[in-house]
Amino acid sequence: MHAFELDPRLESDCYYVTDLELCRLLLMNNSLYPWCILVPMRANIKDIYELEAADQQQLIRESSRLSEVMMQLFPGEKMNVAALGNVVPQLHIHHIVRRTTDNAWPAPVWGHEPAIPYADGQASTLCAQLQSAVANLLQP
Repeated sequence: MHAFELDPRLESDCYYVTDLELCRLLLMNNSLYPWCILVPMRANIKDIYELEAADQQQLIRESSRLSEVMMQLFPGEKMNVAALGNVVPQLHIHHIVRRTTDNAWPAPVWGHEPAIPYADGQASTLCAQLQSAVANLLQP
């Protein structure tokens, strides 16, 4: 049995927020959009259907609750949730708050413009806010 390891690309592009029951929660280092990523902590999984049924259900719970938290912290018009995996094959689910005022609206954010990293301290503040909000919402 292989242990879970975070893909190096996700590790370099994101900030660690916290570990949930199933998923590792990450903050994408792109200040243009409120953008989090859930990564199920299971080895060698590329697609949702490869997860056991209980893990699939837990993924939906965590994704739904994260979406709710993000819309509370970063109000917007639409929550985009996507599992693409064309560049990073490890299963990971993007959660992006979209606003009609963002630069890419209504098109997808991928490839629209280069990422603008968070300023010093800004990411750690956001990670702490997310960690607190998710902990409060994900209580059993």
